[in-house]
Amino acid sequence: MPISESMVQDIVQEVMAKMQIADAPTGKHGVFKEMNDAIEAAKKAELIVKKMSMDQREKIITCIRKKIKENAEVMARMGVDETGMGNVGDKILKHHLVADKTPGTEDITTTAWSGDRGLTLIEMGPFGVIGAITPCTNPSETVLCNTIGMLAGGNTVVFNPHPAAIKTSIFAINLVNEASLEAGGPDNIAVTVEKPTLETSNIMMKHKDIPLIAATGGPGVVTAVLSSGKRGIGAGAGNPPAVVDETADIRKAAQDIVNGCTFDNNLPCIAEKEVVAVSSVVDELMHYMLTENDCYLASKEEQDKLTEVVLAGGKLNRKCVGRDAKTLLSMIGVNAPANIRCIIFEGPKEHPLITTELMMPILGIVRAKDFDDAVEQAVWLEHGNRHSAHIHSKNVDNITKYAKAIDTAILVKNGPSYSALGFGGEGYCTFTIASRTGEGLTSASTFTKRRRCVMSDSLCIR
Repeated sequence: MPISESMVQDIVQEVMAKMQIADAPTGKHGVFKEMNDAIEAAKKAELIVKKMSMDQREKIITCIRKKIKENAEVMARMGVDETGMGNVGDKILKHHLVADKTPGTEDITTTAWSGDRGLTLIEMGPFGVIGAITPCTNPSETVLCNTIGMLAGGNTVVFNPHPAAIKTSIFAINLVNEASLEAGGPDNIAVTVEKPTLETSNIMMKHKDIPLIAATGGPGVVTAVLSSGKRGIGAGAGNPPAVVDETADIRKAAQDIVNGCTFDNNLPCIAEKEVVAVSSVVDELMHYMLTENDCYLASKEEQDKLTEVVLAGGKLNRKCVGRDAKTLLSMIGVNAPANIRCIIFEGPKEHPLITTELMMPILGIVRAKDFDDAVEQAVWLEHGNRHSAHIHSKNVDNITKYAKAIDTAILVKNGPSYSALGFGGEGYCTFTIASRTGEGLTSASTFTKRRRCVMSDSLCIR
């Protein structure tokens, strides 16, 4: 059988990848002591990746997906053990979601115009080496999701993970590099440093070889990226309100809201953080939450104690973030039943446990006099983040009105929040939702630049 050019390329790539193994740092693949060394290694890998065919990239991505599934429980346990946040069962589900529903090279498409004056193409090309800042709330999930999308677009990536989740992040980075090597690709398609700091982040953001920075985290991180003078993709904070009107299936709404709020102990930024319901359905909604969905109704005294602990000194207590409801209640001296999943209470929209994004299963319920009042209060509570919001209603006009007023990157109708990520809903998965900079749910195509190729007066054969 004659050897084709593509077969030769495959052999060359495999040989080059094997040659790079000797240059890998001691220990985990893709891990360096100095940020400049990490960037240099990613740049060398990028020179190989950009010459790869789409099929070669997809071969690596297929291997990454396989390894994610094989190590889903390991990474889930590592994440919980290292950060103290979330729960293993839900984190396993999130890793499988990343493996199954993160878009690969199929997201890289071409647009074409053909006519009397020739042929014009719009192609998606790589940026090169991308700098990425990742959170401790979804550490390995974000690293893996980002790497799949960025590699599919023909890029390599330098991560500056949150220091509180560095072990879990390094495990994920090592995993993708092992997958690349096994699939005949280069080492260091994703890299990081042993000890990420603010200084290593600044080096990364200012480095001449990094044209694009993607930040997934709080408002401070995103602001820093957008102030770097480089192209930035900012996935910032949210405080997603769930609105319930009088036409909703109240029983289902109660179940969906609690399921979404408690998923991974409320760590996902899209999760329901508070409820705004019209007055006529509040009592029924809370009834179903308490009797059928394992919620605990906090008294006024318990609300005050929770506020003191959760918002110690007026600031979010990181030791409470991602903790389960029973643990949070134990912090205020309440010995709750083992089955308690969520702490609920009714309060004004200005209540500190309602207006603050807590990232824990505490759900304040705000009473609205009518639907218009509910929309107004929900918009206020979302704080202009334009991130995520939810609504339970059978009134199409109400849904439309809310959608226009809240203007978020994600709006879930009549379902739990996690359906927005493709878990129990249609669409692809991502853990970088760029509400701040407008890209919305990022995917492989987000990490590419558009290039126009024009052939004038030729190649039109109509």
